Amino acid sequence: MSSNPSDPTAYDPAAGEKLIIDTPEQTSIEFPLAGIGSRFLAVLIDSLFQVGFLIVLALIFAGLGYGFGNRGLVRSPTAGIWIAAILIFIYFLVMYGYFMLFESIWNGQTPGKRLTHLRVIKDSGQPITAIEAVGRNLLRLVDQLPFAYGIGVLCAWFSPQNKRLGDYVAGTVVVHEKPFETVAPQWDAPSLVAAHHYGANRLTPEEFALVETFLSRRGALEAGVRYDTAAGIVRRIESKLTLPPEVEKPSAEKLLEELSNERRSTAGYR
Repeated sequence: MSSNPSDPTAYDPAAGEKLIIDTPEQTSIEFPLAGIGSRFLAVLIDSLFQVGFLIVLALIFAGLGYGFGNRGLVRSPTAGIWIAAILIFIYFLVMYGYFMLFESIWNGQTPGKRLTHLRVIKDSGQPITAIEAVGRNLLRLVDQLPFAYGIGVLCAWFSPQNKRLGDYVAGTVVVHEKPFETVAPQWDAPSLVAAHHYGANRLTPEEFALVETFLSRRGALEAGVRYDTAAGIVRRIESKLTLPPEVEKPSAEKLLEELSNERRSTAGYR
């Protein structure tokens, strides 16, 4: 990842291994990069789920094989070949399809990543698609060589973003998921919820993170940049909001404050 300030996705070694995304609204969103240790722990947890599932399947097949054997259904010369082929297919499906499926439907997470608060995202900071989930996990076949993810660990060791081969191919990176509860906006939120409800719950987690990032960093912005940035964020999300009449509409910055307070007060974290 380039450290060029003009690059919208920059890796800053001084920031403690973080992926910094510069948005068109002149704000930055930081994603703490996941290290080899935390990624290995997530894989270990996923592997336990996979092994448990394979054991259950083995017991089921053992029971079915015993039943078919008693009925003479597996005495065909080709039966053994077909059974072996089915078992190999199921093994591949469990060991690799597991990651593809969960990362596709859980927005870049598997059970192991969810328990360790990790997530796969694109280099641009956007959620991954099913195509990227399939691509990065097909490369596990190579990353796992010669054993225990030897190539993957070696690749991540030399990568500034801790990427394995699958991440390079799919254009992805693994980050620590930062709960919204840890975000500390630098303003005094009112104790009561605003009378007007804007529908802040309709914002995506990424859009809400953008609002929170601006509110926590606006003090470092010049007045003109601060005003334009707030207005730009509002233009980006206003189609999802229920806004009051123009004469009653608060300023862009005040609107973002009320949106954040509304979402927090209504437990709108996902």
